[in-house]
Amino acid sequence: MISLLHQAQVYVRKVLPKGGIAVDATVGNGNDTLFLAETVGEAGWVYGFDIQAQAIQITTKRLKKAGQVKQVHLVQYPHQKPWSAVIPERFFGKIDAVMFNLGYLPHGNRSIITRPNSTITACRQALKWLKPRGLMTLMLYNGHEGGQEEAENVIAWSRQLQADRYLTMLHQSPNRLHAPMLMVIGKLKN
Repeated sequence: MISLLHQAQVYVRKVLPKGGIAVDATVGNGNDTLFLAETVGEAGWVYGFDIQAQAIQITTKRLKKAGQVKQVHLVQYPHQKPWSAVIPERFFGKIDAVMFNLGYLPHGNRSIITRPNSTITACRQALKWLKPRGLMTLMLYNGHEGGQEEAENVIAWSRQLQADRYLTMLHQSPNRLHAPMLMVIGKLKN
């Protein structure tokens, strides 16, 4: 068995080529950002957002240590705000993969969390920026205050996506209390 975080990477690796374009919509401690940077290589682009300066600083250090800075553009920016303020318009509809790791910054201020409305706004935006055959992953955590509400709202939103345009999957371990969930949304066509 592999962790859901690793499973998210397995899915993304299948659609994200060297030289590809990816977004880490919740940078956090930079694990997904580093994974995306290594996957696209120096010929690709990774855009990363986080509302906390601490997350951007931690991730910048992690990327520098790994020698993966050149292809990454990090911005302290809310993921629900217009991505066109950060990502060049030429990439609209051409992004290969988007990763979300929701909740709070590990080892940070646990009162600063992602919220259902802003997350769903960001997800809608992500689907528009994805190319056909692109993929979005969302790690949903329901074990913290506000997490269950966010997970339920995201799942309800995903049920409304057109089945002929999007393939959605939800992974969870049903024998664990407050087990995290991995949602994967594949864009089939525009």
